[in-house]
Amino acid sequence: MMLIEETAPAAGALPVAALREHLRLGTGFEIAEDSAEDTALTGFLRAAIATIEARTGKVLLTRRFRMQLDDWRDRLGQTLPLAPVVSVEKIEIDDGMGTVTEIPPENWRLLPHGQRPMILPTGVILPHVPRRGMVNVTFIAGFGETWAAVPADLAQAVVMLAARYYEDRSGDAARGAMPFGVSALIERWRQVRTLAGRGNREARR
Repeated sequence: MMLIEETAPAAGALPVAALREHLRLGTGFEIAEDSAEDTALTGFLRAAIATIEARTGKVLLTRRFRMQLDDWRDRLGQTLPLAPVVSVEKIEIDDGMGTVTEIPPENWRLLPHGQRPMILPTGVILPHVPRRGMVNVTFIAGFGETWAAVPADLAQAVVMLAARYYEDRSGDAARGAMPFGVSALIERWRQVRTLAGRGNREARR
């Protein structure tokens, strides 16, 4: 499986002011409100969001993704690797010979789920994917367009982790270590990952 993020969160949706206030409370010093400092804080927030999303499989701010599979994991239903999924825009099958066919929306449906949303066939099974082909699923996922739509515990985890990145920006501390407070906040959102796209290809070879 390959997952491609086709759009990124708008800079205006990121909680720069909340991070600045968190840093002020933690250090007792004001963080300058200038373009260079805002750019730095935005970068730390994007890094923190990416880390939290990778750990939980939850998309915080709504954006578009494209999932590429060499075959369906299960033709009775394909699990999507992220949640919450707002909508599936289109599903296309590339036959590997230059022809791309869009599957009519009436042939499938989205089953929303907080942990494992799925694409289900409206008939018996999902369409056949040629041996040298692939399937592309374009979908929209996220809690909302604005930071206010992000669940409070996840939002706080992002700010705390971004603050840690800011404080460790000299590189003296290991960025890979997840602070305990952040781990505690995201624990209930974590899921046991399932294979999202290795499909039945091996069984057919």
